[in-house]
Amino acid sequence: MLLGIPADYPAEYAPEVLHSVPRADARKVLGIGNALPFHGTDIWNGWELSWIGFDGKPIVGTVCLTVDACSPNIVESKSLKLYLGSFAMTQYKAVADVANVISTDLGNLVGLPVKIEIYCGTDLTTGLLSTLPGDCVDNLPLHNVDDRVNGSVLSADGETVKGALNSHLLRSLCPVTNQPDTGSVLIRYKGPRIDPSSFLSYIVSFRKHHDFHESCIERMFIDIKRVCRTEQLTVHGFYNRRGGIDINPFRSDFENTPQQIRLWRQ
Repeated sequence: MLLGIPADYPAEYAPEVLHSVPRADARKVLGIGNALPFHGTDIWNGWELSWIGFDGKPIVGTVCLTVDACSPNIVESKSLKLYLGSFAMTQYKAVADVANVISTDLGNLVGLPVKIEIYCGTDLTTGLLSTLPGDCVDNLPLHNVDDRVNGSVLSADGETVKGALNSHLLRSLCPVTNQPDTGSVLIRYKGPRIDPSSFLSYIVSFRKHHDFHESCIERMFIDIKRVCRTEQLTVHGFYNRRGGIDINPFRSDFENTPQQIRLWRQ
């Protein structure tokens, strides 16, 4: 795996740089087996895609990759950065050709078909800036701060409500390089009212936690479901881009499709 190792961009198309990471390893720690307690997707936005067109002129664009959470593997982010960069000096006749190549390579890597959308030049994307729904907890007093992730700081009681909370204070650490991953998180739920201050304390407890983006969001889903006894729950992460790529894991037991949201830091 190239993560944490100095590496140059390949000079030409190089699918061999792609590297997968099994989901099962992190899920085993959370007590998640083959029967997932949620469904969802991982949405990867690559903002630095470029290749050579049929006339020899460079073409620039963005690519949106949607990976089903049921896939046995995820793609390691640095290897994806190098892979997408390897298209820069390779010639293709049409956008569809590029999309087909990426779809095939990533589908083979993660173990399920990957949805690909490429937007070229000034084409509008689904990533227009927006804000998160629900109540932001970031300005509330902080209590029960822990140096490790601790689901027990969460609390919920009272009558069943439908609610939404969000925070922009999410920070975790790459388990290989120790580099910080920052972003935002949104939860939507039905169940006993979740105390917003407890949710804030819980999110802040991730600041020294080592895990991949997808695993952090799945841990949140498991902890909130267990401690807050929600009847319905969605956890949606919006990590800021690093290496020209932002990652947005979505896990839910009642919503089928994530909202297309791009935040100002992405």
